[in-house]
Amino acid sequence: MTWLSPGRLWLLLGVLALVVGYLAMQRRRSRYAVRFTNLRLLDRVAPQRPAWRRHVPAGLFLAMLALLVVGFARPTAEVRVPRERATVMVAVDVSTSMLATDVDPDRLAAAKSAAKRFVDGLPEEFNVGLVAFAGSAAVLVPPGTDREALHEGIGRLAEGVTGVQGTAIGEAINTSLGAVKGLDSQAAKEPPPARIVLLSDGANTSGMDPMEAATEAVAAKVPVHTISFGTPGGFVDRGGRPIQVPVDGQTLQAVADETGGMFHEASTTEELRAVYDDIGTSVGYRTERQDVSARFIGLGLVLAMGAAAGSMRWFSRLP
Repeated sequence: MTWLSPGRLWLLLGVLALVVGYLAMQRRRSRYAVRFTNLRLLDRVAPQRPAWRRHVPAGLFLAMLALLVVGFARPTAEVRVPRERATVMVAVDVSTSMLATDVDPDRLAAAKSAAKRFVDGLPEEFNVGLVAFAGSAAVLVPPGTDREALHEGIGRLAEGVTGVQGTAIGEAINTSLGAVKGLDSQAAKEPPPARIVLLSDGANTSGMDPMEAATEAVAAKVPVHTISFGTPGGFVDRGGRPIQVPVDGQTLQAVADETGGMFHEASTTEELRAVYDDIGTSVGYRTERQDVSARFIGLGLVLAMGAAAGSMRWFSRLP
C-alpha cells in the first residue's frame, strides 16, 4: 500500500498522544480511589461500574480517529478491474479421442461440466463465446453476455458436431479470433480485450498450422490459454477394439508460450475445474492503482457509531 499524502500520517502522533493521555487519566483515577479511605461511602457515591465496558467507547473513538487519519492520507492499493468489452472465447475439442473414459465419465463430459462452471464464474458483463473443433472448427455461440445461450451451446458439444474428424487446433484459434473481430461495430477499429481458452487432448492433425494461428493471435494481442486434458493411458472403444489415445500437450504448450498465455495439464475432473478457476482469475481483468481511502473512512464511521451506541447503552450519555 502506498500513500498520495504520506505527510498527513504524522497526525497519528496526535492520536497516540490521546491514547497516552487516556491511560494516564485512568491511572490517576485508580490512585484517587485507593486514597479514599471510607469504602462504604465510596460504594454509595461511586457504585461499582463495569470494569471493561467503560473503556469500550473511548477505545472505539480513538480507533476511529486513527482510521480517519489513515484515510486522510489517501492510501492507494492495486485493484483488479474488469476490462470494458472483455471477451473470452472458449474452444473445446470434440474429436473422437475426447470420448476416452480415462476421466470420469469421459473426457468430453468432464470438459463440458467444467466449462459451464468456468463461464458462470466470470463477471456477467463479460462477453463469452463458444467454439467446437475436431477436424474443423465452428462457432456454436458467438460472444455475448447471454449465459443461457452459452449453457445450451455447451450442452450441444458432441462428437461429430463439426462434421469432420481430426484435431484442428490452428483452426480453433483462427475461428475464435474471427469471432472476437466480429463482436460489435467497433471491433474492427477498436478490438476488445480478449482471451482464448482452448482445451484439447491431442496434437494438431489437420487444418491450419497452430503456430501460424498463434502468430495471428500475437498480432491481435489475444493470449491463448491452453489446457491439455487426459492421461497417457486413455483409449476409446471402436467396435470392441480399443484404440489408444494418449494425451499430447506439446503443441498446446508451444501455442501458449508463443501467445503469452498459460499452459495447464489436467488428468482428472477436479484438476480441470481447478485449472479453469485459475484461468478465470486472470482473464478479462487489468490491475490498476486506486485510492482506497473510503475503506478506512467508512470503517472509522462504523466505529464512531459503535462508540456512541456503547456510551448511550451503558452510561446514558455520548462519549
